[in-house]
Amino acid sequence: MAHSLTTCTFCGVGCGLYLETADNRIVGVCPSMSHPTNQGRICIRGWNVHEVASSPERLKVPLLRKDGRFQEVGWDEAIDFIVRRLEEIRRRHGPDALAFFSSPRCSNEESYLLQKLARAVIGTNNVDHGTGVYCNNSVNVLLDMLGVPATTNSIGELSRSEVILVDGVDLALQMPTIAGRVIRAKLGGAKLIVVDARRHRVAEQADFMLQVRPGTRVTLYGAMAKVIVDHGLLDLAFVRGHCRDYEGLVAAVQDYDLLQAADTCGVPPEHIEGAALTLARAGSAAFLYSTGIEARGMNSIRAMVNLALLTGNIGKVNSGLFALTEHNNLQGACDMGMLPDRLPGYFAVDEPVARGRLESLWGAGALPTAQGLGAREVLTDRGGGSVRAVWLTRYDPVTTAAFTDAAATLRELDLVVLQHLFMTSTARYAHVILPVVAFGEEQVTFTSTDRRIQIAGQVLDPPPGLRPAWRQIEDVARALGAGWSYATSADVMAEIGQAVPNYGGANYENLSCEYGRQWPCTKDRPLGTRFLFEDGISGKPFKFVPVPRPTTQVNPPQEYPFALIFGHSLYYWHQNVLVKHSETLKRELRILLLDYPDGFVEMNTDDAARAGIRDGDRIRLCAARGCALTTARVSGEVRNGTVFVPFFVREVEKAIMGETPLEAGHQGKPVFVSITKD
Repeated sequence: MAHSLTTCTFCGVGCGLYLETADNRIVGVCPSMSHPTNQGRICIRGWNVHEVASSPERLKVPLLRKDGRFQEVGWDEAIDFIVRRLEEIRRRHGPDALAFFSSPRCSNEESYLLQKLARAVIGTNNVDHGTGVYCNNSVNVLLDMLGVPATTNSIGELSRSEVILVDGVDLALQMPTIAGRVIRAKLGGAKLIVVDARRHRVAEQADFMLQVRPGTRVTLYGAMAKVIVDHGLLDLAFVRGHCRDYEGLVAAVQDYDLLQAADTCGVPPEHIEGAALTLARAGSAAFLYSTGIEARGMNSIRAMVNLALLTGNIGKVNSGLFALTEHNNLQGACDMGMLPDRLPGYFAVDEPVARGRLESLWGAGALPTAQGLGAREVLTDRGGGSVRAVWLTRYDPVTTAAFTDAAATLRELDLVVLQHLFMTSTARYAHVILPVVAFGEEQVTFTSTDRRIQIAGQVLDPPPGLRPAWRQIEDVARALGAGWSYATSADVMAEIGQAVPNYGGANYENLSCEYGRQWPCTKDRPLGTRFLFEDGISGKPFKFVPVPRPTTQVNPPQEYPFALIFGHSLYYWHQNVLVKHSETLKRELRILLLDYPDGFVEMNTDDAARAGIRDGDRIRLCAARGCALTTARVSGEVRNGTVFVPFFVREVEKAIMGETPLEAGHQGKPVFVSITKD
């Protein structure tokens, strides 16, 4: 039996693990004891990630829809069909009639080549990673305020942070390895602050549990900034030496009032003040936050970054901002340019120097300069009706694209190309399906939530005839006349190093050493960077963004007394396409579905008692737009006055919400409903 070190591909933590192989099969998994991220610990998903590759339901040959039914075809026929239809649609409707979406589970090599196909061969910026439909990506906020588009520090540093603030993410559910590290830090003396409308497992350990009303995070953080400024506890040397527009921030926070904020947020004022003083007095503080639109608007991220700057927690060890990415390669997808407004390396699509460099590297003509359409726009209404074809790599939007009706959109398209391991819910709307290789069957790279570029190595041979997804993209590009020529995936990484400056020193040789490299990994820094600005901060690269005190009403109207929260639930991981094809994970993660086979929403114990609702009762949720029937799960985790709706309870989305959740997410405003026993 052989043991091979690789990287877990389930979530953005990037745990190191060993795959046990025998007779060209993965037969087991064990964690790496020395990997700096997980240090001998992995969650239940990591323990069973290998079961996906051995699933008997995997696709093995290309499928082409003929006369309304899928038929097995050869690779040449499938590629010829795709090329012919792409050319026809581009000729009739222009390049912007096509869109290319990757899953944030795609490797760096796949994402890079897919956006290159879109931009350099087809001529469109209609590219996006799949989480664009339900993720409020904080890239632009961080670029604007810090000049960097990612988590600033390493996960391993959390063990030594003096204060850890966790906002809007159920770590025990979504990133268990980080949850364990946070709890151990707390047991070692760190102070823990949790900001959330739900009292989840990590929150039970908090020194300050700020159980805010939905839509009030901006008010909370503004009040905390006011406390810090009024007490003179800001890091004045850091602010004066490295930050711009401090005067504007001070002017803005003067509009906040602690008692008024406490009333708005539903949090005792002494808790808000205590949390603010704890942050300000700490020698190091880490801010962990979810970027999901169910948790926040963009202004709440800005307000949090303001706090990190006020307290001088950027650019030093054991501190920083952690933009947590639940999917294993969301960071890498963004780095590779799978964004409709950003080229590889986060350059704007109309930035002339970056465009010229890529045109020369790719041997392409003029790249498109107009911002493209993202997954949200296309899957909602075909980008205003302009998109006629989509290419989906490892992406199942019919199941996962919350707040859109992806099925209705795909049904209207002239061409849907799907690259995937399985016959997903999206597959029924595809015109051609290309099977891909699985975890452990190819050598590619992923970039975790703390910027760690790691190799997931090949430990067994794929089924006969299968081609890696990146190779399939190359085949189509070559058939369309592009002169691409990559002998191996290492050649793709070599080109990525030329296209993405922060990857300039990364290659398969040095990524195979010491558990990968954290970018910036450049030719002059081939060992990478533990935390950003570890060589010191020059000048004033950081910027405060004053956030005005919200003046909109957040109290519920009388007819709709409950605020609605969308989010993740452990018992809905079975909807994840990987979990659905692991027998162990299906068994472990479907326990509550035995009691709630049609799904559930959670409401507070006291609210349920007042309404005469018992656990398991059928209830009717109504908003101004419409009503939906569902099942109540009575829980003490949800604060009073709120109801928690797990993603994938699609009846609530469709009947009640429409486009409202997207608007709520952008503006940080709650949506209100009534609840009655059906």
